[in-house]
Amino acid sequence: MVSSRRQFLKISAGLATAGMLTGFSRRALMAAGAVVSEKHFEITEIRRTAVQLEFRPTPRRNMDREIPHWRYSELCDVTLKCGVTGTGETLMFYTWGATSDEAVNRAKGRSALELLWDDSLGAGLQMALFDAVGRAADLPVHALLGPKVHATTPLSWWNIDTSAADMAEECLEAYRLGYMSYKTKGRPWFDVFRQVEESAKVVPADFRIDMDFNDTLRDADRALPILKKLERYPQVDIYESPIPQEDVEGNRRIAEATRVKVAMHYGTPSPSTVVKTGCCDGFVAGGGATKLMSTGRFCSETSLPLWLQLVGSGLTAAHSLHFGGVLEQAVWPAVNCHQLYENNLLTEPILLKNGAATVPDRPGLGYEINRDLVNKLMIPKPLERPEPKRLIETVWSSGKRMYTANTGKVNFMLTAANEGRYPYYEAGADTRLVPDDGSARWQQLYEKARTGGPFEA
Repeated sequence: MVSSRRQFLKISAGLATAGMLTGFSRRALMAAGAVVSEKHFEITEIRRTAVQLEFRPTPRRNMDREIPHWRYSELCDVTLKCGVTGTGETLMFYTWGATSDEAVNRAKGRSALELLWDDSLGAGLQMALFDAVGRAADLPVHALLGPKVHATTPLSWWNIDTSAADMAEECLEAYRLGYMSYKTKGRPWFDVFRQVEESAKVVPADFRIDMDFNDTLRDADRALPILKKLERYPQVDIYESPIPQEDVEGNRRIAEATRVKVAMHYGTPSPSTVVKTGCCDGFVAGGGATKLMSTGRFCSETSLPLWLQLVGSGLTAAHSLHFGGVLEQAVWPAVNCHQLYENNLLTEPILLKNGAATVPDRPGLGYEINRDLVNKLMIPKPLERPEPKRLIETVWSSGKRMYTANTGKVNFMLTAANEGRYPYYEAGADTRLVPDDGSARWQQLYEKARTGGPFEA
């Protein structure tokens, strides 16, 4: 199947042009018998609430190492003149677009119908508008997006790179809860072969494991021996961004050489280049409603699969389900990351069967927020991204030991890896967050690693 798809990409003529169904939302409302009045949908109030979520124990010890700021989410409540309120969410320090004060002021007093497709409003506000309009019209969000083509949509369990034991534990938990796909990061500070080997022992052969390398395999010559070894496990299904996406020829070589599918973030290289060269098998799709529908239109016209990558707690995952229902090529499992949290802020969980969740047909997003929990988790909105001190230790079976510390920049370890400052995917690598015990030794290691690390000790 993969080889035939690549052949199609090479000979495909007439590249797709992305377009929007600009009047679909209004037509859906009219078809449902809703009263389409600008006054009915006028935005009368917008409220924003910051909350601090907590990770489950296994993700916690790994997320705390590199991206502890994923705890912070902002809920956006939009009330319409008809009295209906819709809610959206922005993961504050990891989002395709934050909702600004300017966007809130611009939206007040205007029709929600007029603003639905404005991606510049940011994740939380745009999501809240779709939820509010759907509730006001007694329609599910997917009915505002386009014709429903899928009754269910696949979801993937996500966690950052972890120890082999933690990854196996997470894969088993995902499988227990009905998931059939697990996505994680491939990193040189862990033994990727041991990660996959241990995980493959606890899940069936048709369970899928996908690895995002974020360019850390550097080039095709160095990447292929690693990728070919990993593909021996039947569970390994997709490699995301194994080398820089701009390296079209290198990615084409990888795509040709492995049975495993190759995914890239939509946009680089240009979608037309992907079609012409076959440098990947499908896309990671993110962004606002207009961008997502445009990406989906391109994928439909070129028969390229995509997965939806909309990251947050349960509300964001619910929003993603509706796009999964209308985008024909959203056949790869979506990455929403709501599995990370102890509480996903919904009154009921999103349930999976055989790897897929039902696309809701209830009004709006189809899920309700647990307001008591929101009140309990509410915090003053952080003015900037929290940056707690972190000292990270990596060890190898040879006894070699390296220390890294956070530098104030996101992806500080990834940057170091892509600069070649870690050994390149050596066997036996394992990494942990070193607890701050208040000792002079810890502080000394932290300061040295922060200013000159990673360094070998």
